[in-house]
Amino acid sequence: MHVPTPYNFSQIDQMLLSSGTATRLLMAVAMGGVIGLQREWRHKASGLRTNMLICMGCAFFTMLSAVLAGDSNPDKGRVASNIVQGIGFLGAGLILHTRNRVLGLTSAASVFAVASIGMACGAGLYVEAGLATLIAIIALQLVGLLESKLGWKHYPLLYEVRGRDQGKIYRAVLSVLDRFALRLNIVDRDSVAELERLTFLITTDRKRHELLLEELRESDQTDEVIAFRDEEEE
Repeated sequence: MHVPTPYNFSQIDQMLLSSGTATRLLMAVAMGGVIGLQREWRHKASGLRTNMLICMGCAFFTMLSAVLAGDSNPDKGRVASNIVQGIGFLGAGLILHTRNRVLGLTSAASVFAVASIGMACGAGLYVEAGLATLIAIIALQLVGLLESKLGWKHYPLLYEVRGRDQGKIYRAVLSVLDRFALRLNIVDRDSVAELERLTFLITTDRKRHELLLEELRESDQTDEVIAFRDEEEE
């Protein structure tokens, strides 16, 4: 005996179209794109396209969840509930563990927030999704600037110290770091055209970075000291 399914493809299409599919998906793409632009500007792994697709995908899964469940199934959120688990795996892939620090936590958190915004768009909650997008942008951009201005934010800098005598370079660097109670974390050391070069990583706040650079440059045992940003620090 053939049991008819609660919906066929034409009925599903009609239901999706009648609930404003295009509007919900486009709103999700737009709001995901706003956050994606900020991440793209900061040169993060999860950029514009990633956030747009995550937000749109979560919105579409949210819409499909109720449609595929049908009228006879009271559990309308079965598909949507699995979005959180899927985004958790994606966020975990953005987090990198190194010997002395963890990178990508902010990127993973932003992906999690974008997924929730996409689900809100899929449910037709545009005002709530817009408010969440605004809060996310403030947290990512303005709060980050405030942390930097107040000196709360710790970020990594690569220091490259150059000189003629490797022993003198080490003594100068260790002397300065000891005064700041910092450990020497060597990234690279080599010789270029009779010039010794020592590269090491320091993670601290802006004020201490400035003091470190000043003391290293004033040392008579170093010829040149430069500092530059490391890769992703979030």
